[in-house]
Amino acid sequence: MSSTQPPAHVVFAFPGRWLAGTSMLLGPVLLLSGVLLRARFHFFFPDQLAAYDRHPMLMTASYGCFAAGTVALWPAVSALALRIGAVRPAPAAIGGGLILVGLFARTFHAGVDHLAFGLVDAQGRPSTTAAVADSYQAFHIFQYTSFAIMLGWPVLAIGAWRSGVLGPVRSLGLALMALLPLGVLKGTTPLSIAGAAGLCFVFVPLGLAALAEGPRPDRRSVARFGVAALAAVLLALVSSLG
Repeated sequence: MSSTQPPAHVVFAFPGRWLAGTSMLLGPVLLLSGVLLRARFHFFFPDQLAAYDRHPMLMTASYGCFAAGTVALWPAVSALALRIGAVRPAPAAIGGGLILVGLFARTFHAGVDHLAFGLVDAQGRPSTTAAVADSYQAFHIFQYTSFAIMLGWPVLAIGAWRSGVLGPVRSLGLALMALLPLGVLKGTTPLSIAGAAGLCFVFVPLGLAALAEGPRPDRRSVARFGVAALAAVLLALVSSLG
């Protein structure tokens, strides 16, 4: 046997329980926090830009939490699809794939949101509102992925229910994410809160269970993780200077 091959008894499935469990806890909570922080402002983009003009720190925190939660969700979705796929591979692959494409699209939207808020600072709200209105229907490749944002969650929810990974109530909570509005500079509606809260209802218990199961890390593993985390923080700080 080649020295590069793992022993036969070693089983590893990416993303692993630590990354998946952390994602299940952080992703939904960040999404819900972002939704709630801007809940008191009207939904459409002129109102969102006006809200940023009056409350820049609050809206930056709101959109930042939402964007971070969107990115943080991919290990949680991957791990759940892996569990569903052991019994129902078709909805796991289709639903998980569509959701991941949808998360990429929402990340693109978050970049446009960031640019729009930067324009408010640089050119003022009236000029930015006019620019956003004039370019709102501009072509971008991710406009073809809107169906993935909405369809992926119900498909994965059906797979979770049919496979027995989730019960009917929690499967419904997963499907509620399809109600979350999509697009650029979108505010909060009751459906937004329902979708993000439903995701917390599903993923937070799964995340706690994932982190609790299995052996605890030894001191060497904890030390390695600490060094890796410190290196990641330092690299993040350095990269932010560019």
